[in-house]
Amino acid sequence: MEQWGSDVVVWGGGLGGTCAALQAARSGAHTILLLPGPWCGGMVSAAGVSAGDGHELSAWQTGLWGAFLRGMAAMEPNGMDHGWVSCFTWRPDRAEALLQGWLAAEHARLRVLREVQLEAVQCCGDRIQALEVSRGGEALGIRGAIVVDGSDLGDLLPVAGIPFRWGWEAQECWQEPSAPPASRLAEEPWFRQQPVQSPTWVVLGQLDGQAVVQQRQPLPQPFTGALDGHGLERLLRYGQLPDQLVMLNWPQQGNDFHCNLERAIADKEQQQAMAMEMQAHSRAFLQALQMATGNALTPAAHFPTVAGGPGSMALMPYWREGRRMKGIAVATEGDLLPDKVTGHGPIPRQPQGSCATVIIGNYPNDHHYPGPPWPLAPKQMIWGGRHSGTPFALPYGVLLSSHCSNLLAADKAISTSHMANGATRLQPMAMNLGQVAGLAAALSVEARCPPHALHLATLQQALLNDPLAPAGLLPNPNLAWHHPHWRQQQQQGLKALNRGEPMPAVKPLPPPEGCLSAHGRYWRGRVTRQGQGWRGDSDDGPMPLITLEPQVQAEFQRWVDGQQVELWGCRNDGGPWFRVEQVLGT
Repeated sequence: MEQWGSDVVVWGGGLGGTCAALQAARSGAHTILLLPGPWCGGMVSAAGVSAGDGHELSAWQTGLWGAFLRGMAAMEPNGMDHGWVSCFTWRPDRAEALLQGWLAAEHARLRVLREVQLEAVQCCGDRIQALEVSRGGEALGIRGAIVVDGSDLGDLLPVAGIPFRWGWEAQECWQEPSAPPASRLAEEPWFRQQPVQSPTWVVLGQLDGQAVVQQRQPLPQPFTGALDGHGLERLLRYGQLPDQLVMLNWPQQGNDFHCNLERAIADKEQQQAMAMEMQAHSRAFLQALQMATGNALTPAAHFPTVAGGPGSMALMPYWREGRRMKGIAVATEGDLLPDKVTGHGPIPRQPQGSCATVIIGNYPNDHHYPGPPWPLAPKQMIWGGRHSGTPFALPYGVLLSSHCSNLLAADKAISTSHMANGATRLQPMAMNLGQVAGLAAALSVEARCPPHALHLATLQQALLNDPLAPAGLLPNPNLAWHHPHWRQQQQQGLKALNRGEPMPAVKPLPPPEGCLSAHGRYWRGRVTRQGQGWRGDSDDGPMPLITLEPQVQAEFQRWVDGQQVELWGCRNDGGPWFRVEQVLGT
């Protein structure tokens, strides 16, 4: 067996793994990234989930996620304002091209191996010594000082004998308000039939831009209720992408998959059987919509296939939940829910009281199961005319194994509860978790210490001062990524949190000219109050107004019914809404 060595070894396939390898190499560590498939982008490309969930406000567009958004904005000729599930949608192939370009730029310190199979993990004491992998019939032993599991399903954990969690925990475990009591877990078979959140195998459709979308026939079983409350056109616009592509990732009697999910972490034969069933289910959903639209929607030729031509099926499943490593810390629902005074989750603390935050999240919490929606504790706010998740902060310990001294987790293998996984599993969080893991790995190599011995302040300062993708640490929606004193304000806020004080107030400022969308447009009209938001009336007709910018949010609160305004922003007919980036005049 040929032996290779490196400072950092990342087992990937998930978006977090790619970002961990990228950041480790950018931070000076020689790194090897091992990919099970041909593409590196996980959720944002290979799994086809090309609509950002969470981290939409300008304040959360930091780190690698923020860099990704700005990179995609430059690559998408028609912009990213197309669907209503997200403020940002993109083509999977262009997202993959962006990430592969980032990886290629680090070729001096980063080696990427594709189409690799994990065979075994060599351990000695509390350390992983090497990964044994195969590639095209060749056996390789890959050694690294630091190892990162950046897969969606936590692939390294069972092979290395590292403890992990899988499935539900009782409310009595962490007093999570949305978790079921132990009595229900023991008595109701449903919890054994649905151990984790349902995955989806995304499939892409192509809309005929000249055709009128109307329902020509009903959907068959098991998709008969997919249109309830929405209708056909609204379903298709949910995940509309640039160039009339449609991402089919529909939870309501759509292509979420619910059958025998324990096979996801079973042997290869059962995994393959599950994969074939998932693909068949999604293919049938696309075919049903094709018939319902009278061929206005057809399969999109987009992803590479084994046969060589392009196909409509994503290269991998969209796993919402996998094995969750038992870490030094565990993120539970209580760490996510907002305080009534601050509006954000509790600040994690080190034993001496200083702030332990290494990453900010904001997704509302979203769980996918068959049947009625699972009742969840409220974790939403109205901000900028739309629902957004309240912010929360996670500590470094959720990335650290409690049993393996040189292992870091990224992506969905981090240490969370089943309930908290619903808010930590999305693309922006995976990218920035990967960034933290890769940076911590590189700093540990430089300091010649295990990751858990790394000085936390060193990691926090490295995140704030990263030269290419500085990552924010404050749960403050008023501090936009483009604020001229962003880093100074982050430092001041971190010092206040270290002293146990509230974060200092930040005056929102409009984005500089160079930070406005290239696909934006001028809008002038009259505004009227609509619920907790605003509607704009102009020659183009009525359109809800939303914003992701704190300075515009402040303007919204000063408006009065009937006044004339001048705006700059992006129209999204799939929303439908006008996303205001700047108020030019009132």
